[in-house]
Amino acid sequence: MLDAKNIENAKSMSIIVTKGSLDWAYPPFILGTTAAAMDVDVTMFFTFYGLPLLKKELNLKFTPLGNPAMEMPMMGGHMAMPNIVGMLPGVGAAAGTMMKNLIKKKGVASIEELREAAVEAEVKMIGCQMTLDLFEYKREDMIDEMEIGGAATYMEKALQSDINLFI
Repeated sequence: MLDAKNIENAKSMSIIVTKGSLDWAYPPFILGTTAAAMDVDVTMFFTFYGLPLLKKELNLKFTPLGNPAMEMPMMGGHMAMPNIVGMLPGVGAAAGTMMKNLIKKKGVASIEELREAAVEAEVKMIGCQMTLDLFEYKREDMIDEMEIGGAATYMEKALQSDINLFI
């Protein structure tokens, strides 16, 4: 059972965000905003393919390829998509549209909404300088609330954090 006594030691959390697809964007934002709502100081470090989650304009992709555990509710049951089907042209886009429609239908917050909640909760979001340089992203394409830092910036936070997550 969760009570204040159980979480009184956890006052800070860091999350390394390395993936930027639609399905992988949810865990860090949900965990980060939930922890912030529980009065935990949260730092999220966006690197490599996670960095695009800090772009002003999001265009999140989704692919069923390589995700054999993915099942979608269909026709009163759950349907798994074989990997071979995910390789066909247009299947990833169709699966992404289905996922976005399901998210909307079920009233699940969008990534844009969760990111805004993180900003409002004062979650510190750090974009990796090396990744910005490597993929030639422009600072003006990223949200204003993004701070820029490198591995050392993240390590300073992680070494002081009670909880460290790699997503």
